[in-house]
Amino acid sequence: MASGEGFLTDEQREMLKIASQNVETALPSPRLSSSPKSPTSLLSDHQLKVPAGGKAPTGGIAVRHVRRSHSGKSIRVKKDGAGGKGTWGKLLDTDGESHIDRNDPNYDSGEEPYQLVGSTISDPLDEYKKAVVSIIEEYFSTSDMEVAASDLKDLGSSEYHPYFIKRLVSMAMDRHDKEKEMASVLLSSLYADVISPPQIRDGFVMLLESADDLAVDILDAVDILTLFVSRAVVDEILPPAFITRAKKTLPESSKGYQVLQTAEKSYLSAPHHAELLERRWGGSTHVTVEEMKKKIADLLREYVESGDTFEACRCIRELAVSFFHHEVVKRALVLAMEIQTAEPLMLKLLKEAAEEGLISSSQMVKGFARLAESLDDLALDIPSAKTLFQLIVPKAILQGWLDASFMKSSCTDGEAQNEDKKLNQYKKEIVTIIHEYFLSDDIPELIRSLEDLGLPEYNPVFLKKLITLAMDRKNREKEMASVLLSALHIEIFSTEDIVNGFVMLLESAEDTALDILDASNELALFLARAVIDDVLVPLNLEEITSKLPPNCSGSETVRMARSLITARHAGERLLRCWGGGTGWAVEDAKDKIMKLLEEYESGGVVAEACQCIRDLGMPFFNHEVVKKALVMAMEKKNDRMLDLLQVCFNEGLITINQMTKGFTRVKDGLDDLALDFPNAKDKFSFYTEYAQKKGWLLPSFGSSATEALPTAAAS
Repeated sequence: MASGEGFLTDEQREMLKIASQNVETALPSPRLSSSPKSPTSLLSDHQLKVPAGGKAPTGGIAVRHVRRSHSGKSIRVKKDGAGGKGTWGKLLDTDGESHIDRNDPNYDSGEEPYQLVGSTISDPLDEYKKAVVSIIEEYFSTSDMEVAASDLKDLGSSEYHPYFIKRLVSMAMDRHDKEKEMASVLLSSLYADVISPPQIRDGFVMLLESADDLAVDILDAVDILTLFVSRAVVDEILPPAFITRAKKTLPESSKGYQVLQTAEKSYLSAPHHAELLERRWGGSTHVTVEEMKKKIADLLREYVESGDTFEACRCIRELAVSFFHHEVVKRALVLAMEIQTAEPLMLKLLKEAAEEGLISSSQMVKGFARLAESLDDLALDIPSAKTLFQLIVPKAILQGWLDASFMKSSCTDGEAQNEDKKLNQYKKEIVTIIHEYFLSDDIPELIRSLEDLGLPEYNPVFLKKLITLAMDRKNREKEMASVLLSALHIEIFSTEDIVNGFVMLLESAEDTALDILDASNELALFLARAVIDDVLVPLNLEEITSKLPPNCSGSETVRMARSLITARHAGERLLRCWGGGTGWAVEDAKDKIMKLLEEYESGGVVAEACQCIRDLGMPFFNHEVVKKALVMAMEKKNDRMLDLLQVCFNEGLITINQMTKGFTRVKDGLDDLALDFPNAKDKFSFYTEYAQKKGWLLPSFGSSATEALPTAAAS
């Protein structure tokens, strides 16, 4: 029996350890403070010594059953330390007889037994979801979009904004038409300013993915969500391509897919669908832009009649469209110009509204800027509009209700506005030119039209528009665009124009992708094709990459183009990347030109050769005939090719412009030709003089060629 008394189980050891810690940290109670020694000291007086085998020494008394009395004598106590004269009872006494009385005057909370309380780590997303619910609830009750936008900005965590979209729409779906309309209006106001376009799309994708769950609680969830998606497209916060793209990510059996299908086939394809969707929730508080403009015009005319500034400010405040106050400013200024006697009243109203903080400084500047942009049109009705405006601006700045920066910006903006108008007009005209080209496939006519415009500085803009329009069409137009690019590079576009045009395309690639699903891949094909067609060289791809902003998605497109170029049989594949069509015609034409010249050189008839050139149907590419004919004449030492060029020129088959381009291309490659034909420069000088005498080339080309070849006579 003694041999087992020194054994402690693991559970007992743990209980003893906890008891020691509790006593050390707790304040002593009045009852325990009078004791000669604390339990801790008792434990320290008798340290437990247990052999590794778990057995206690056979001789003597087990240490845990020894206690000291008040007299200091060691006495044997009961097992587990309970009872016995001069003892304190069990060290771990858990019976109900001893308890802490919270009503005791000497009660100390430190004596309370410790209890471990588990706490969960808060999830930022959960906190965000809880916060946006209160923002949405408040918005539904107050209709204050500015407060909702401000609260959402203050909340931070912008990466969670898609969850706001989902929560806003799902809460509105279970409410009246008023809240549904308010949700749509709020989304439009938050778009781009607070919530980015990608986050709007992600939020709607989340809604579509949860459509099956929403249908459990909301019977007509599919119909309502269809309206929200359609309305978002009409309000231009979702691109039309969103529906096609999102359908690819959803199972056809899902409710989300059904939503997109209904939106595409029913709501967005119906006549006057935009107007119908805007009025769909007719019991709403939503006011259209036109209605708001009418209200503003009415209140300003009433103000002219009454002259009551206080009442006018009250009406402006009641409109509750602080984000649209620039319209108040613009219409007030227009009215001041229309009715000369009303000018003092209007300026007084604007000054009062600015001083009260009713119209913010940014809205005031925006209103003036909008009027400045439309002065040319306004001058048709009010001839003195520009003069009156130039008088009003200094007054407003002097009185302190228009920011002085407007005067500086308006001075520099005048030229910028003229430039913008010029560019906008150019864009309109080139769209027409490109559409006509897609219908007629007439490259010379297109080149003449561009030359008539006389704006070569906008050549990169033309390239961007050409490829953007082609990407949204069939393979035939894409092929035609690549062929046209080759012709333009030879005729009127510099390599710098081509590079800058592609840079502009790649910078706007993300926006293009909203409307054209496969925009990145197609841009890569256009880039690679330009290299294969010798419009660009591979080094130009590095130049394009260096001009792109950091982290631009266009850099990935350039890398894709580079990999296409380095692939096996890249030339043949890229020339036929859009199924042939008119396209790979440039490379094919080179082969045909070489064959017809070889046939002619070996004894062919001039008339037949001319007919073959005519059958190519590529007059813009006839400079290639000139180049290859001259090179072949050098190679074969047969001047018979000059006779062919003479006939082609006489018949108008090859123009003097094409003839000049052909000779220029040979001149540029003379150093390389001299490696194969040592007398190439002599021959070229002879051909140049001959062509000049026959009238194929302008005299100026002859002189420049002579200057460019100072060693020709010597060699």
